[in-house]
Amino acid sequence: MKIGYARVSTSEQNFNLQIDALEKLGCEKIYKETISGAKSKRPILDELLKNLRPGDVLVIWKLDRLGRSLKHLVELVGELMDKDVGLQSINDPIDTTTPHGRLTFNIFASLAEFERDVIRERTQAGLQAARARGRLGGRPKGLSQKALSTAAATETLYREGKLSTSEIAKMLGISKSTLYSYLQYRGVKVGTHGHK
Repeated sequence: MKIGYARVSTSEQNFNLQIDALEKLGCEKIYKETISGAKSKRPILDELLKNLRPGDVLVIWKLDRLGRSLKHLVELVGELMDKDVGLQSINDPIDTTTPHGRLTFNIFASLAEFERDVIRERTQAGLQAARARGRLGGRPKGLSQKALSTAAATETLYREGKLSTSEIAKMLGISKSTLYSYLQYRGVKVGTHGHK
């Protein structure tokens, strides 16, 4: 049995294009969901996945209608394959009911795994480099993007050595204790630039 899944991000968009294409391909049942692609919880999709039976084929308009990311897509298709359910994407070269489609999907899966490995390697290399410089990895809890920018500005002004710590703190609108915290976070040894 062919089962369709159509998703739009907002209530302003409509399903017509997806529904027409899914019906044309012979879907007997179509699940519709209005939810952002970034949301991890998709109640309609979860219900659909629960109701799929071996031999069914899940049909979608495009891959981005189904998965939040390549990793999420790979996991979903792995789940479908375990249930002996096929996946057809109308606008992508994916049809896991054919040998060629399965090959294409396996290439996607390998790319997703490669991407994860590269990210893991970079993270490990970055942490090792930080440890070698005597710093621990990760940013302090609760430090916003704005605070990170201020910390960078604090370091630059401090290293220039033209202003006192009080003047830098005043200029950046932060307390002296915050200034010292930022310098510590940036790995700057305090008292080495002739500051009072």
